[in-house]
Amino acid sequence: MGTRTQILVRGIVQGVGFRPYVYSLATKSDLKGWVLNNSKGVLIDVEGKARSIEKFIADLKLAPPPLSVVETVESKILLSPAYHKDFRIVQSRGNGERSVPVSADTATCVDCLSEMFDPGDRRFGYPFINCTNCGPRFTIVENIPYDRKNTTMRDFEMCAPCQTEYEDSGNRRFHAEATCCTDCGPRLSLRNAAGEAELSPDLVGRTRKLLEDGEIVAIKGIGGYHLACDALNANAVSRLRQRKYREDKPFALMAASESVIKQYCDVSVAEAEVLQSRARPIVLLVKKENAKIPTEVAPGVATLGFMLPSSPLHYLFFEGLDRPLVMTSGNILDEPIVYQDRDAAERLNKIADYCLMHDRRIHIRTDDSIVRVARNRRANAIGSGLMVLRRSRGFAPAPIKTSFKFNGQILACGAELKNTFCLAKDNYAFLSHHIGDLENLETLRSFTDGIEHFKRVFDLQPEIIAYDLHPEYLSTKYAHSCDGIGTKIGIQHHHAHIASCLADNGAQGEVIGVAMDGLGFGTDAKMWGGEFFVADFACAERIAHLDYVPMPGGAKAISEPWRMAAVYLQRTFGDEFLDFGIQFTDELDRQKWTALASMIESGINCPETSSMGRLFDAVSALSCLRGTVNYEGQAAIALETIADKTSTKSYEFNIADGGIIKSEGLIKQAVDDLLDGVSAAEVSAKFHRAVAILIADVATKIRETRNLNRVALSGGVFQNMFLLETACEMLRSRDFEVLTHSRVPTNDGGISLGQAAIANAQIRSGRI
Repeated sequence: MGTRTQILVRGIVQGVGFRPYVYSLATKSDLKGWVLNNSKGVLIDVEGKARSIEKFIADLKLAPPPLSVVETVESKILLSPAYHKDFRIVQSRGNGERSVPVSADTATCVDCLSEMFDPGDRRFGYPFINCTNCGPRFTIVENIPYDRKNTTMRDFEMCAPCQTEYEDSGNRRFHAEATCCTDCGPRLSLRNAAGEAELSPDLVGRTRKLLEDGEIVAIKGIGGYHLACDALNANAVSRLRQRKYREDKPFALMAASESVIKQYCDVSVAEAEVLQSRARPIVLLVKKENAKIPTEVAPGVATLGFMLPSSPLHYLFFEGLDRPLVMTSGNILDEPIVYQDRDAAERLNKIADYCLMHDRRIHIRTDDSIVRVARNRRANAIGSGLMVLRRSRGFAPAPIKTSFKFNGQILACGAELKNTFCLAKDNYAFLSHHIGDLENLETLRSFTDGIEHFKRVFDLQPEIIAYDLHPEYLSTKYAHSCDGIGTKIGIQHHHAHIASCLADNGAQGEVIGVAMDGLGFGTDAKMWGGEFFVADFACAERIAHLDYVPMPGGAKAISEPWRMAAVYLQRTFGDEFLDFGIQFTDELDRQKWTALASMIESGINCPETSSMGRLFDAVSALSCLRGTVNYEGQAAIALETIADKTSTKSYEFNIADGGIIKSEGLIKQAVDDLLDGVSAAEVSAKFHRAVAILIADVATKIRETRNLNRVALSGGVFQNMFLLETACEMLRSRDFEVLTHSRVPTNDGGISLGQAAIANAQIRSGRI
């Protein structure tokens, strides 16, 4: 009989082949008992020699399955024997508190690919092949424990051969819940825009031919629908833009291999590793000067967003296809990605000529993740160099383990743009997948449905809700509408940015916080965005900020950056700027400016802002790069794209009493350059360096008075890799420790994590 011990393994250990791993390890160790999934993790009951059990426990952490993450292993000796006769995998138990992280969806593994392309294998050419090491997870989970009955795969009864594999401890599909094949699993169907079924023995081949012929096809993937077309067919790409009402925003691309991508982009070793990672995100890569790809794919930018195939269906598409495909989110305008078949038929039929769908239900929509990697001489300035711009498929819902414990269960609602929400308890923050911009009913529904799903899957009943101070954000209004939650805490937007950066780095204590973005509601009801703080999780003291300027027309000033350029010119020169004779003033619509000047003078619809993002817009428009924009950040992206990265010259800001940062001197220097015929590339470079020097100078002043040496950089402005790397280099040259984002977005996609951390700290400190 020997010793009997029960072991609980916590972490990402369900749906990732962990139970088969335990089974194999136990049988090799001559231990008897059982293993099962429960609502806390994987529970193991073993009997055998004490020394064998000790080694068994040590080995559990040694070489777990590729997709698993073992956080803790807890064990206790049981005095009552069970007289186990063998070792078995038994039915899961769903009772009790749920605290099991769900695995993210994972790219198809090498073994499955080998089978799929083997004519002698029974899954040859099957587009839904998977095993314990790969395939859909988060997008098909309806509840936990992670068993087939709790996923959308319960719609498919396994055939005898699949059931045999599922029950065979020596098989790679041993207890792989999504196991299926041609005979028993999901099937493809192809329909034209009229909804009529296309009959073909090879639907993948037929779809590939349609794409090669210039057609636009909606393709159902793991987390939703993509809209695909031949990326080298300028006419097809233009038609997709017109039908999707997407004027300029770059399209994502997919290619068969890294070698194909290298025909169009420079790919560093680090970028190649991220491209080939299990998450398979979109990676923003520098486009080659001679890249033969239509400008319609990514107008006005120097990067292309490429990803490699992540599902078996993708791999089948690219068999023998040596060109990239546009693979953009299947949606219209600012709506979330379509994931249900009926919505695809209603929303995408006017965009796509054909629709390739399948009958495996997607339970939770998940868009593609987007990352960027530092790649020049300053790459080591920001640690690993990885920047997650959109955290979704392949990353979510893997929890962020924090360096502190959440005392209660917290729901943080995030911001308005690039929304994510966050549910937190114990040492885990469950940051949601990318929701999108909360500006329409469909996205709001995705937000509320996502919260309910997370609450159900992780058995969370929030006692505290955190929200942004902006009274008009839909996320804020949602928080106020939650009558069942007693404690509601408003969190200042930029404090949340800094707290998010701290949590991302596992850091605590006070830091010099630099938050720069488009805008966020300040404690004085003005729109902040160029802020310097002394901050920790509990509080943030505003030390310095850009001087306030009006935003004539409010949100209209965001879509029309020329307004901000004119505002800064008038503030610097008065009305004399109209006669300067630079291109911007020559092309300025005087009638429109007269109306704006009247608005500014009267203060009507002219909220004041300290936003660095709006200053980027102003310099971009002043340089005649973008006077109007068709998507968020377009003007700033144009300014970064054109910058002469070799320039070492800089403009200067002036720091007045009270930490007010004046931009008039910088604007005057830029105008002088433009009058002298200096290129926009040089103007951009000098502006970028001025912002980086400003960050280093203000941080140095704060260090002198507050004895702080850590600087946390957060906010959407720091998506600008040229600025980020330059600022980090300057700060480190002055011996600062610099904290930047790597696990969560520096943009508003990381706000919810910061909100949760602040709410927790304020309650613990007694401030609430």
